[in-house]
Amino acid sequence: MSRKKFNTIYVVTVTIPFLLLIFPLFELANRATPIVMGLPFSFFYIILVILLTFVAIIILHQFDPDRALEEGDE
Repeated sequence: MSRKKFNTIYVVTVTIPFLLLIFPLFELANRATPIVMGLPFSFFYIILVILLTFVAIIILHQFDPDRALEEGDE
């Protein structure tokens, strides 16, 4: 994967969750009911978005073009 394509995917992966947590889009999930895993839905939504972003960044780390050079696995 080229560096430019990787950077584009990374920026999209980080920007979308940010947009999901700010005012206009968060209003879709800003509810106290239903209760999910003992949490109001809005708290569950925030935790879910953060965890999904974390997993996406870990997966992207595996495809990082500079990672092989840093580890010496040319």
